[in-house]
Amino acid sequence: MTKAEIADAVYELFTDMTKKQACEAVDEVFKNIKATLASRQDVKISGFGKFVIREKKSRIGRNPQTGTPMTIDARQVVTFKVSNVLRNAVNGE
Repeated sequence: MTKAEIADAVYELFTDMTKKQACEAVDEVFKNIKATLASRQDVKISGFGKFVIREKKSRIGRNPQTGTPMTIDARQVVTFKVSNVLRNAVNGE
């Protein structure tokens, strides 16, 4: 499902909204999620899951073309932990 499809679903659900307002609402939600993650805070959506910032340490890797060792810098990554409610819905339980 794309962001445009999510906006279409919001538009169909809320009949008093214009399509442009639905798109702006969806964009605002994603903008707030991005800003929260950028400030190194987790985002928890009840019944859906939790976006978590994880620290990855620097490590030695290999260049896949040449095979020479190289250092991969430390960084932060976003991971998603699914909620039990969503996991059960996906598994048909």
